[in-house]
Amino acid sequence: MAVAAGLLIDVPEARLFTTPVLGALLFVTFLSIPLRGLRIDARFLTVLALLNFVIVPLVVGAITWPLRDDGAVHAAVLLVLLAPCIDYVIAFSGLAGGARDQLLAATPFLLLGQMLLLPLYLGMFLGSSEVLAPGPFLEAFLLLIVVPLVLAALAQRSRWADVWERAGEKSMTPLMMATLFLVMAGYSAGALGEWRELLAPAATYVVFAGVMVVLGWTVAGVARLSTSARVSATFSAVTRNSLVVLPFALAMPGDLAPVVVVSQTLVELLVMVAMVWAVPHMVRRSGV
Repeated sequence: MAVAAGLLIDVPEARLFTTPVLGALLFVTFLSIPLRGLRIDARFLTVLALLNFVIVPLVVGAITWPLRDDGAVHAAVLLVLLAPCIDYVIAFSGLAGGARDQLLAATPFLLLGQMLLLPLYLGMFLGSSEVLAPGPFLEAFLLLIVVPLVLAALAQRSRWADVWERAGEKSMTPLMMATLFLVMAGYSAGALGEWRELLAPAATYVVFAGVMVVLGWTVAGVARLSTSARVSATFSAVTRNSLVVLPFALAMPGDLAPVVVVSQTLVELLVMVAMVWAVPHMVRRSGV
């Protein structure tokens, strides 16, 4: 309902509220995680690195080949698909039964990996050696991970920890719906206005999600991750850092690149909603 309502309402000002509401969503997500016992699982981290920094670039290189004649579109699609998500993937994977704590512990490594490797991959695919500034990545990490995480840790240590936890549980779904609505309402008009130019990128995003669901689930299974870690690894393989790389797209020549990046967010949110329903069914059918 939130997705449909957002698509029907054109409110560009909604973009101003996207980051604060997403930060609030991650705050209540972190509240439900026992932060004192947070530890890094080396096998899980290895699987995430393999999926996001080895397999994803190979898949992206293959499925974006038909877009290579349109330089601006090709560059924007590469930019968004090569950067793994570090924020709302934690909340979505948790809704599907994923290991939110392990994914949270891995976010600094995902952030550092994409900051170092994204310029390299773009140079390989586009022949450009231009280095991306780290500012947007660090800003997103600070506002959407560090601040909510510190606040959640303080809340868990306070005398009102139980009150905070109950409030977080009650507000999780409304905040998720608000996030979906704000992104759709804030960005859908621009994407729909350029729908002809976005058909090929949108199809590429759908293909990417389908391929990475299968590969993420398979690789995590071969690595013998726990069921919850396998779910989170699959979500990480699919979910991209579109809202974080948007400033880079805005700096590209022409007006289409930002819309191409935003359209990935719209496609991805629909995919995430579907995955929250489908992945638990995959778990039951596989018997893990």
